[in-house]
Amino acid sequence: MRLAGTRRAALLASLVALAAAPAVAQQGALPPIVAPRDIAPVRPDQPAAAPAAPAAAPAQDAPVTFTAEEVEYDQNRALVTARGRVEAWQGNRVVRADEFTYDRNTGVATARGNVQLIEADGQVIFADSVVLENQFRDGVIEGLRGLLAQNGRVAANSARRTGGSVFDLSRVVYSSCNACEDDPLAPPLWQLRARSATLDQTGRQARYRDAVVEFAGIPTFWTPYLQHPAGDAPRQSGFLSPTFGITNFLGGFVETPYYWAIDPSQELVLRPQFATRQVPNLGLEYRRRFNFGEIEAEGSLGYLNGDEETPEGVAGHIFSRGRFSLDENWRAGFDFNRASSEDYLRIYRYGARRRLDSSVYTEGFWGTDAYARVDARIFQGLRPSDNTSLIPTVGPNIYLDWRAPVDALGGTFTFDTWNFAVFRSGGTNTQRGAFRLGYDLPMTDRLGGVWTFRAQTDVASYAFTDLALAPNNSTTANNGTAARANIRAAIAWRMPFVRPAGAYGHQVIEPILQFVGGPLTGSQSSVPNEDSIDFEFTDATLFNLNRFYGRDRQEGGTRVDYALRAAWYFPNGGLVEGLAGASYRTQQDGGPFYAGSGVENRASDYVARARVMPVPWLEFLGRGRFGQENGDLRATDLTTNISLPSRTTLTAGYLYTPAVPYLTPFQDRNEVAFGATQQWGNWRIGGFARYDIEINRPVVVTASVAYEDECFLFEARFLKRFAEDPSTNNLYPANTVLLFRIGLKTIGDVGFRAI
Repeated sequence: MRLAGTRRAALLASLVALAAAPAVAQQGALPPIVAPRDIAPVRPDQPAAAPAAPAAAPAQDAPVTFTAEEVEYDQNRALVTARGRVEAWQGNRVVRADEFTYDRNTGVATARGNVQLIEADGQVIFADSVVLENQFRDGVIEGLRGLLAQNGRVAANSARRTGGSVFDLSRVVYSSCNACEDDPLAPPLWQLRARSATLDQTGRQARYRDAVVEFAGIPTFWTPYLQHPAGDAPRQSGFLSPTFGITNFLGGFVETPYYWAIDPSQELVLRPQFATRQVPNLGLEYRRRFNFGEIEAEGSLGYLNGDEETPEGVAGHIFSRGRFSLDENWRAGFDFNRASSEDYLRIYRYGARRRLDSSVYTEGFWGTDAYARVDARIFQGLRPSDNTSLIPTVGPNIYLDWRAPVDALGGTFTFDTWNFAVFRSGGTNTQRGAFRLGYDLPMTDRLGGVWTFRAQTDVASYAFTDLALAPNNSTTANNGTAARANIRAAIAWRMPFVRPAGAYGHQVIEPILQFVGGPLTGSQSSVPNEDSIDFEFTDATLFNLNRFYGRDRQEGGTRVDYALRAAWYFPNGGLVEGLAGASYRTQQDGGPFYAGSGVENRASDYVARARVMPVPWLEFLGRGRFGQENGDLRATDLTTNISLPSRTTLTAGYLYTPAVPYLTPFQDRNEVAFGATQQWGNWRIGGFARYDIEINRPVVVTASVAYEDECFLFEARFLKRFAEDPSTNNLYPANTVLLFRIGLKTIGDVGFRAI
């Protein structure tokens, strides 16, 4: 029987259902695929178009249906033959060929001539011929070529499929690189050649034997066995790419991580590390997700042989965190971090840290109007110079803030409370209860002036033991309780004068004036200072009611803050903007400000900010503090950023800050910094350096070069640190780092590290 023309499609469905339905009752011979019936033919040099939406898996008992220019059905031989633009599909599976035959007696199906097997995820396999048998589960493919997921491309002389999902390939070539546009026949940047390979579609793995990696057609690396995920493989257990290197402490080392996909919600990475100068070290990374949160943990266990500066013995670390949603408003979490020493973390490349923080907390959110948090915290100092008796343990730490709706006048009330207990084995123990009530009322007059009325009340009570007293922080038996209240009120005015500049944008001149009043507060040395040690007077804090960041130190007295801001906004998005201002206190005593802070006198230092951005790709930003009497420079921070259309980025900066009593060592900071990055096509280079003018030596120097395209990644990094350890006054032993990374996308990467 021969069918042709418009009558063939309707009759074919019943014919093929009769001929092929028994053969497809089990796992189909072809991978799941999605392709419309009118899709244009796919050539080997063009990937198939991705489906519009993920398709459901085909029903295994669905009939095989196809169209062709000509179909024959030999009832005597039970043979169905289709010729000319044959397109067969079962559910979402599509096969195309010049000729397709199916023998009902033997169960053998044969496709010949420009065979295309199209999968649901867009992967395409091309072949010269395909022979399928054993209910379409086994088969032989001649002249296989494939376009796989993630731009993978594979070719083999022949392939045999068994069990419906395992392909054994002979003389295989694989790459994820695009063909050269100028010479498509030229070897790709890299390709993998193997004597044989196995593609496990169920396990989503590709395994190669007797494999050679070629770069530009030149054999570079040989391995007897190589395995990597195939296509869109999900999480799977297996070895990850190794890292090699050499360091001063470890000598030569190799790290061979193993990834264990425990189940769909948790995973573990084992990172055994073997070195020539140290005993093996085992690192672990664990992650688990729940319906209501997640936990992550990183840890290690090892043994340090030690030297003059590093003690010998068992060592390790753990960094962990957890986040859990309790309901729509509340969540809880923890951070637990401990380590044997900073040297251990640096030696085994777990990140150098001077201090580790751990906490457990719960917090609640109610839109933008209310927030609450209760936590407890512990800290660990990792350097031998740290006085562990002075390191605090905090708990409980309770914080709550609330913002009221805007009232009838347009003002807003705010309330917050911050209460904590701090314990030290050899220092001050403090328990504090404090709350703050504030009110803000903005108004605009008829002339365009903006008025703001603000008020703030702080009330705090303390219980303490062994209070450390200034100036030498000597500990005495100063135990007791204290209560303190402070109120600050302010009225601020600013008048923005705007002047159009025609085609050059517009200009703004804005004088700002603020009057702040409140009682004197004195030195406050009889009250513990847990949250107001750090202090910086800049243009950002000029108009704060209390210029201390915390509550334990309060600014008092009456003062006037004043500043002048000017700006010119350009039509191209650029601008020139600056601000300069200062404050004047009517009394000498305004709070416990240290000498050199800029506000220790009645007349404060001048603070200023300048920003120049004539075009969007060029910006100059500077902040500074200058002496009231002679204008001498007290502190400055200058930065320049250039982002050219040629993908060039340049940065430069200068920082000068005077020595402050709350930082060790007590010395000025006077540094310059430079950085640059440049991209050319797939290449990217960069460098950065910071130089300390005060001690006349570099602080840190870094450089990097990288190449990345659709299939290959190369990266090299250099880092040189010159920072000194104040406890030993010596340079850090491991102060130079050299990193290399080579990645073959879809295959894996390998790294090398030298210190």
